[in-house]
Amino acid sequence: MTNIFEDLQEESVGVSIFKDKKPLDHRFLPENLPHRKKQITEIAKHWIEALNGNTPSNITIYGKTGTGKTAAAKFAKEQLIEASRDKNVFIKVEYIRCTDFTTEYQVLTYLCQRLGRDVPNRGWTKGEIVNTFRDILRRNAFGRNLILIVILDEIDILLEKDGDGILYTLTRTDNIAILSISNYLDFKQFIKPRVASSLRDKEIVFPPYDAEQLADILHERSELAFEENTLEESVIPLCSAMAAKEEGDARYALDLLENAGDIAVEEGSEIVKGKYVRQAKDVIEYNKVKDVIITLPTQQQRVLAAIMKLTQDNEEITSGKLFEVYKDISKGDSVTYRRIFDFINELEMLGIISTNTISRGRGKGRTNIIKLQTDSKLIQDNLSAVLY
Repeated sequence: MTNIFEDLQEESVGVSIFKDKKPLDHRFLPENLPHRKKQITEIAKHWIEALNGNTPSNITIYGKTGTGKTAAAKFAKEQLIEASRDKNVFIKVEYIRCTDFTTEYQVLTYLCQRLGRDVPNRGWTKGEIVNTFRDILRRNAFGRNLILIVILDEIDILLEKDGDGILYTLTRTDNIAILSISNYLDFKQFIKPRVASSLRDKEIVFPPYDAEQLADILHERSELAFEENTLEESVIPLCSAMAAKEEGDARYALDLLENAGDIAVEEGSEIVKGKYVRQAKDVIEYNKVKDVIITLPTQQQRVLAAIMKLTQDNEEITSGKLFEVYKDISKGDSVTYRRIFDFINELEMLGIISTNTISRGRGKGRTNIIKLQTDSKLIQDNLSAVLY
């Protein structure tokens, strides 16, 4: 048998669309960030104090997914490090994704290791790791005071899982500034008043991109990612318009463009066509629904299966009727009626269903009506894979 990779390479000869896929990855940091100069400048205005040897203010940046928060923070980081090279200061900027580091111990261990101290990933007490971390910050590095800026991306995940201990430690350690990134304006509900008073952060909001701004981003990335004259004229406007409807999500726009290119390659086409963007949307939506459904708890999957059954039976879905069908599906292994309301709220937040309160008329009260907001076949296919 010949090498499978060589066979695949031979099949792809003659179809040259992609020049480099990396610029289509949302983690790619380009030399230019269109329509985010204002926000980057705001970050820089707070961080410029570090170039004078002073600890900068803490910053929190908010914005929905795909609004350029992480890219802007990393861009400002690179600019600050570059500007500090000719200054008599020692500045370190460490980026931490809180989906990977979900406890205070993990964050502090990582920071110690990045600052040159070999500490174990487990086994120490919290006091030992905190004292070791603070000892590093107390020492001079090459005769210069160390200023450490810690970027905590998706900080809400860390705070919800482990509490605000990390903010307590960092805000009470000299020469440290924090840049927190969150998709949620209400994430500070996880921060106790005494910690919030020490944080005293400056807030920067990242608005969603509109279709025109998304088109500018895609034009710049496509020049890096695709060979010349391989995109049909309608491709970028389509991707931009679809992503603008998804709350101005640049990640979604990039995913659409990359998937459309992949479909073109699979079809043996040397041009990425508008119809491939529409197909890419279906692929992305399918994968999104699949990921959501397979990660739902079993009881929530059963609630969704009950909604599916009532939808297929063309029944008006009230919470009472839903509970009866759910109990039948669960065969005795069911949760309480009150818990069903939590599941309904969570499914609505995920965009799978919608609820609408209607009045039944005088003396009959109000009722919540539940409707599917996602293609029923997608849900049925994925539920069948995990429940039956």
